[in-house]
Parts: sequence; C-alpha cells; structure tokens
Amino acid sequence: MQQLRSWYHGPLASFDTETTGVDVERDRIVSAALVVQPAPGREAAVRTWLANPGVPIPEPARAVHGISDEQVRAHGRPPRTVAVEVALALAEQSRAGVPLVVMNAPYDLTLLDRELRRHGAGSLPEVLGGAELLVLDPRVLDKQLDRYRKGRRTLTDLCAHYGVELVGAHDAAADARAAMELVRAVAARHAARLGGLSPAELHLRQAVWHAAQARGLERWFERSGTPERVDTAWPMRPARCHCGARLEPGHACGLAA
Repeated sequence: MQQLRSWYHGPLASFDTETTGVDVERDRIVSAALVVQPAPGREAAVRTWLANPGVPIPEPARAVHGISDEQVRAHGRPPRTVAVEVALALAEQSRAGVPLVVMNAPYDLTLLDRELRRHGAGSLPEVLGGAELLVLDPRVLDKQLDRYRKGRRTLTDLCAHYGVELVGAHDAAADARAAMELVRAVAARHAARLGGLSPAELHLRQAVWHAAQARGLERWFERSGTPERVDTAWPMRPARCHCGARLEPGHACGLAA
C-alpha cells in the first residue's frame, strides 16, 4: 500500500519547447507546451503557445519541428507575452505542489530564462515570484539509475528503452506528454530507489547527480582528445555577464564601458 502513495502515482506537470536552435544564450522559443495530469491513465490538460521569435527560423530547426516563418508571422504571439505566460503557468503548478517534468531541464529552463531577460521581463526566478519548481528530469534520473548502460539517451531513445509511446516527436505537447510518461516509467522500474523519496528530495539529489554526470562527461572528452567544458548547473544555468561572472544582485562588471 505504501507504493500507491508514491509521488509518481500522483499529479505531474510536464514542460517542453521547440526553438530556433540549440544555443540557450542566443536561440529563441518558437513553441511551448505544458501538460498536466492528475494521475497515471487520467486525462491530461494541455496548454500550448506559439511565438513569433522575431528572427528567421533556421532550416535545421524547421526540419526538426516543422514550424515555418510564415506560421509564426501569421499565428505567433509576441515572444515576451509567451515567455511570461509560460513562466506564470509553471509558477501556478509549483504553488499547487505539482512536480514539473522537464527533459534535459538546463536547456528548456535556461532558454526560458534568457527569453524573459531578453525582452525585459526579468529573470525566470523573478517572474516565478518565489515559487520553487520541483523539477524531475528523466535524462538525469536514467543516467544515475542505469549509469553503465551504453547508447544515447535522447527522449526518443529513453522512450524506446522504457516502453513509452512517443507519437509526433518534436511537437512540444507530444514531447512533454512522453517525458511525463517516461518519468513515471523510470520511477516504477526503480521504485525501490525512488519511490520513498519526495519530489523535493529528488530535486536536490538530481542537482548533485547532474554535476557528477557533467564532470564525468568532461573527463570523457579529455580522454578522447577533444576537451570541452560541460556546465554542471541544474536545473538552470546561471546567467553570466560578458566578463564571465554570474549575474547576481549587486554584481558590478569591471569590464563595463
């Protein structure tokens, strides 16, 4: 009976974006989705957004998600409006105590933070207004729980490994729904290790696990002769000044003009 009360049998929210590229500091949100499900097997509420990023969508990005410049010009909303609405929707789930699933969280949450800053809306923590996100990242969880398994760990690969159906990949709502089901599947398979932990405890542990995973990846790059820095921050990368320092209250850049 104790297992039935585990967090993965309860409500979850899941967030995903489609973008103009993979650089969280420069690229823009094109579409976003938030999927909220009260329990496994129950109908989920889906909210979606389409933004006009204000820049051309590169062909490689269009080839992935299929969203064209013509679509966003005709139907997309201002990027600031979309970014703020998304952040407020995440805050609403946080205040309701609903954990938030984000596949590769440092990508989507960092990109959302930078969009908010770019358009003068403040940082993501500022727009959240004190609401603390309890993030569940299936990529981090799987790498920790099955660390020696070979192969890629994209959403598509993980869904195949855990038997989760992914229909319409690279659509924000489809990917968010699949990521949610994936977290439930990962937790069910590793119930002995995850079932007794609260989402708050898991959030803290994932930050530690991700940092260790990032350092391990850096060592692998070094051994392969292609040194590369891997950011250890999770679930969001800190914003940095052009001098390299973290943008924190009171920071004064010595390189500023």
